[in-house]
Amino acid sequence: MKRVLIERNRYFDSVFLMRISHALEQLPDVGRAIVAMGTRANLDSLKAVGFAIDESASPIHPSDLVIAIEAESDDAIDAAEGRARALLAGEAFGEVDGRAGGERPATIAEAIALDADLNLALISVPGAYAAREARQALRHGLHVMLFSDNVSVEDEIALKEEAIRRGLMMMGPDCGTAILGGAPLGFANAVRRGRIGIVGASGTGIQEISSLVHRLDGGISQAIGTGGRDLSGPVAARMTRFGIAALASDPETDVLVVVSKAPEPVVAGRVLDALRGAEKPAVVRFVTEGARAPEGSIRFAESLAEAAELACAAAGLSTPASGDRAGGSLPVEALPKGVTASGRIRGLFCGGTLAQEAWDLLRGAGIGAHSNVATDPAMRIEPGEKEEGHVLWDLGDDAFTAGVPHPMIAPSLRDDEVVRCANDPTVGIVLVDCVLGYGAHADPAGSLADAAHRALVTARADGRDLTIVASVTGTDADPQNRGRQVEALIGAGVVVAPSNAVAARWAAAALRGGAT
Repeated sequence: MKRVLIERNRYFDSVFLMRISHALEQLPDVGRAIVAMGTRANLDSLKAVGFAIDESASPIHPSDLVIAIEAESDDAIDAAEGRARALLAGEAFGEVDGRAGGERPATIAEAIALDADLNLALISVPGAYAAREARQALRHGLHVMLFSDNVSVEDEIALKEEAIRRGLMMMGPDCGTAILGGAPLGFANAVRRGRIGIVGASGTGIQEISSLVHRLDGGISQAIGTGGRDLSGPVAARMTRFGIAALASDPETDVLVVVSKAPEPVVAGRVLDALRGAEKPAVVRFVTEGARAPEGSIRFAESLAEAAELACAAAGLSTPASGDRAGGSLPVEALPKGVTASGRIRGLFCGGTLAQEAWDLLRGAGIGAHSNVATDPAMRIEPGEKEEGHVLWDLGDDAFTAGVPHPMIAPSLRDDEVVRCANDPTVGIVLVDCVLGYGAHADPAGSLADAAHRALVTARADGRDLTIVASVTGTDADPQNRGRQVEALIGAGVVVAPSNAVAARWAAAALRGGAT
């Protein structure tokens, strides 16, 4: 049974609504729950999964709240509806910073009036309103982390130029991770303070590098997110270059790291010019860029893991106390003995940068894979197209997440696909990431371990081998505790690699019969 409820002119930010959607799906007899704003993309997604959207009497607007519930009975739907309304009213979320619900500011100006010491605004509103709110924040002298997407390139450029004129950071749009003054923002991990600063046009790239730095006994001074388009031709790395300059003048930062998905070549050159001017040791990881000789004090990493190792080496921390090598130019752990596989690789990733890195490393190992993050047009595949050969999916892509929670928040999409692989006799290896941190699911490895166990049992019952290889991005200090997450996966029969890069290399090695 399905029911759709519309509440007019009632806005909530997307992260809050994703949390509610996930909470409703945990209720008895509820199969699917989507609580989202009434954007056209969200409405189309709801229609695609069978919800009837009636706009004959009155159109639904992006400022309208949509509650869509599928359950086994009217009673279950009624219970879910009641829970949704309670959560929307603030139940179970308590007070914010000691303030009662009635004192929560509705505008940036009201927030500043409540606390004149505020210096940063985290904005998550529909794209149509995001640029306006970001501009207001900048004009009130606030740095901005703009979580929202669907902001035009023209607005992004204008916002970043205004921020630079005012000496402020404009992180985003579509910026999901930052660490400023030791405070994790968005999907960030719990890492120690240190002397390594990161500027990243990649949320999971920042997470992987900062977590590995922590595990290598290093620490992070600042991690500045810029938004995924910053190194595109039009945006021209405006905030990346501003971030480099900020870290270059920061007395608490000794080593700079820049990470990005594949940048425009001319823009990459401007980033390198900025690093040369910073006059501090620097490490660059442009995903899909191959081996490259050092240029002065700039080193180029061939993986996110190697970027962490090179940064720690530049900071005087060349070897971790634990001996847990992250993988890269330094020696890596060998593929566990006896792990081999045949058939195709199917990658299921929550992190877009992690997916693109795995695709690139497989390509470097002579294994061509199709992916929705492939930079080679011939290897590009889009959701809904027929899969052929090795395929890696970024499940966090808008095509998968429109109207539903991101898989880092609610990993059921990824887990369902893992189970589905067990029923596909062409799949021999499932390659997955598991991303921890603030804002992420409370126990992503627990749900993945359950899915993996079911998949492995199903495959064995069919008389075939299935290998599941995973990496876990995070630290033991994260709310989920990386050590416990790894133990859960290993207990379910998953092969756990120390980094995303090693996981991809292990998948390639398993196809070669275990040779590393």
